[in-house]
Amino acid sequence: MRKIVDCHCHIYPDKIAEKASQGISMFYDMPVRYVGSVGNVRRLADEAGITKSIVFSVATKPTQTRAINEFIASAVSQSGGRFVGFGTAHPDSEDMRADIEHLVSLGLRGVKLHPDTQGFKIDDYRCLKIYEICEEMSLPILMHTGDSRFDFSNPNRLKPVLEIFTGLTMIGAHLGGYSVWKEACRELSGFENLYVDCSSSLYAMPPEEGARIIRSYGADRVLFGTDFPMWNPSVELERLYAVGLDEEELENILWKNANRLFKLGLEE
Repeated sequence: MRKIVDCHCHIYPDKIAEKASQGISMFYDMPVRYVGSVGNVRRLADEAGITKSIVFSVATKPTQTRAINEFIASAVSQSGGRFVGFGTAHPDSEDMRADIEHLVSLGLRGVKLHPDTQGFKIDDYRCLKIYEICEEMSLPILMHTGDSRFDFSNPNRLKPVLEIFTGLTMIGAHLGGYSVWKEACRELSGFENLYVDCSSSLYAMPPEEGARIIRSYGADRVLFGTDFPMWNPSVELERLYAVGLDEEELENILWKNANRLFKLGLEE
């Protein structure tokens, strides 16, 4: 049976999951197909044959950070090894080091940031402390990247951070630039400290364009992701298979890159 790691799943406590999922729909002006609950992500992962899911949420206020990270850690601990958690951080934190040390103490493996919803530019001076600490602690950052409607997270904002923090592993969600995929590929492919995931991207381009972009970054630097609750994992797998990659490329994207990057301990 093929191993699969879904590297991009938003989850929320049951009492707010429906409201939070509706908020995603409103922000992107797109239908969100599922409620982003722990039960739903687990059920859909089972249906799609997914081995592990990387789960997280995002703090829109610095005061939310610790509660969110504790929720993610709790979901991971109750998942029977199926979930791996990323914490969140906020650039307006009063004690960034303490926040990041706290999420590490909870067993979380990285930091998820979403500039467009958290209200900062990737190269904002307020974020430098996050990057410095994550680089020091060897914590990868999964960064929402791209949106043609805004100028928070597009390639012009990410590129200088990659150039300065060369020891920081950055994962650019949505093939490095949601809705600006060609620009992102042109500007960002070739950075040794950048990975990308393919979430919320392949639906928007013909298969041959998906293959071109993936190969431009390198299949050893691309991660499979669904952007749950936006999409059905089984459908997203079919979109990836339709791109026409060879078996080695698929294995790297589906699990080997994530296994290496996040130290998941899956056997080759």
